[in-house]
Amino acid sequence: MAEPRKVTITRQTAETAIELTLAIDGRGEAVTETGVPFLDHMLTLFAKHGLFDLTVRCQGDVAVDYHHTVEDIGLVLGDAFKRALGDKLGLRRYGFFLLPMDEALARVAVDLGGRPHLVYDVTAPTMWIRDFNIVLIKEFCRAFSNALGCNLHIHLVYGEEPHHVVEAIFKGLARALDEATQIDPRMAGQLPSTKGML
Repeated sequence: MAEPRKVTITRQTAETAIELTLAIDGRGEAVTETGVPFLDHMLTLFAKHGLFDLTVRCQGDVAVDYHHTVEDIGLVLGDAFKRALGDKLGLRRYGFFLLPMDEALARVAVDLGGRPHLVYDVTAPTMWIRDFNIVLIKEFCRAFSNALGCNLHIHLVYGEEPHHVVEAIFKGLARALDEATQIDPRMAGQLPSTKGML
């Protein structure tokens, strides 16, 4: 029987204290206590639609700004995926999803090949959801991509309402990662690369 792809990470800095548990092969259950209600909502959606079990608890300097909390959670979540994936044997590696959310449509593609790079093409008519600037989602995605070592392309095809825009991104990312993290039985324990390493 395969080892469970599950990890717990604790990270503490002068700006944030984070404890995160991720199970890749989960049921979509989430506990999110980040101090940023909108981010809690997005992480809950992410877990549900990727079928990841996710617990995130963070104490951050949100009285200063949401930036450190959002970015550092992206960093820790990316690191958790990297550790939980282990040697990547048999991994599908690539994932893609086109996600509609009312008037918004987001396209997300991911390659878990060990090469961190973010292409983030998202512009909404309004960039604020209450006191949350959705520009921070780019910082989350950049930190996630760097920590996981994944090539991540996110494109907002169109969209007007900023909540719908970000929800489409998080759900699309979840579905793309669900596809990319699956084990392909045809690979029979091989690496999905002609280089012999990822």
